[in-house]
Amino acid sequence: MRLSIIIPVYNEVATFRDVLKRVDETKFSIEKELIIVDDFSTDDTRELLKSEFDGKYKVCYHDKNYGKGHAVRTGIAAATGDYITIQDADLEYDPADLVPMLEKMIAEDLTVLYGARNDASNRNRPTGVAYYFGGVVVTLVMNLLYGQHLTDGMTCYKMYKGDFLKKMPLKSERFEIEPELMALTAKQGIKIQEFPISYKPRKVKEGKKIKWTDGVRCIVTLIKYRL
Repeated sequence: MRLSIIIPVYNEVATFRDVLKRVDETKFSIEKELIIVDDFSTDDTRELLKSEFDGKYKVCYHDKNYGKGHAVRTGIAAATGDYITIQDADLEYDPADLVPMLEKMIAEDLTVLYGARNDASNRNRPTGVAYYFGGVVVTLVMNLLYGQHLTDGMTCYKMYKGDFLKKMPLKSERFEIEPELMALTAKQGIKIQEFPISYKPRKVKEGKKIKWTDGVRCIVTLIKYRL
């Protein structure tokens, strides 16, 4: 069996090498496949990929900047794993948390599992409050419209069975990929389980890219798929 780890990258030269090292050093009970998708970075990320990682890992290059959703879709298309998950290219998520998530997926034969950042750590920094409550609102809408019981619907750590995920007709370009994944999963009659993970949020000036307009797009996406 194999776990495909999709790593969307856009202007992450400051953190990407460290993230990839941590993912590479994380030991799983099955084979892992790293898929890096460069979303047309304008810093030195692309040059770093070509000089150090192209050939060692599966690397996909976009010819323009589309957004995280498009990068995730590119990664899914390239994935060959029995299980597929997503790892952001910053230092907010700890790849070690993927190990027990995968074990739970295998042991319980789950189709999907979300890593929930519900230890309140993302409220402990100046920009954390707005992002935290924005996520709470979107998650509340998810639960109300789709009958779920999620605490963190906007988490990056979503792990899926590969054959299930690759059949999803995903269309999102930006961060609305998160509610789109949830909506299409829920419409298959699946109650999504969660697993507690750690989280170290960064500030906008440190490279955080999600905006309040993305929150609006997320809610619009949820309503669209419910109609």
